[in-house]
Amino acid sequence: MIRLLTPADAALYRPVRLEALATNPEAFASTFEREQDMPLAWFEERLSVSDVFGAFIAGELVGTAGFRREDGAKTAHKAMLWGMYVQPPARKSGTGRLLVDAVAAHAAQRVEQLHLVVVSENVAALRLYTAAGFVEYGRGMKALKVGDRYYDEILMVLFFDGSDVTRPR
Repeated sequence: MIRLLTPADAALYRPVRLEALATNPEAFASTFEREQDMPLAWFEERLSVSDVFGAFIAGELVGTAGFRREDGAKTAHKAMLWGMYVQPPARKSGTGRLLVDAVAAHAAQRVEQLHLVVVSENVAALRLYTAAGFVEYGRGMKALKVGDRYYDEILMVLFFDGSDVTRPR
């Protein structure tokens, strides 16, 4: 089951978010060290200002994905899919695709474009996003640094009006 999380879900969300940051530090701009000591109220606030979807299997939260709309007058037609994470036991079960589809359906009612950033080495995520209709439009070279290692990021977008950024202009 996929549903929008509320601030009341912060106690469920916090451990999954921290697991994501600890398990895959290269996949997130934030860090485990930054968020681990944040009080539950901080996670409640995060769930009140962003639309975060949760994937549940047998009543347990096993994955999350966030939606955040741009707030500038000239950028309000765009949003970001952020914080995508599925716990390892739930991977390859279709849970990731259900989360992406839920965020995309939510976004399609609110914006014209849904953007995301994914580490270039995350082949499974790239395959998932491509299958969901996202197209690559750029690359951030050495965009993230974890310890002494750099990671490139792939910039992707899903247009809800049928546009395709890969077409020549």
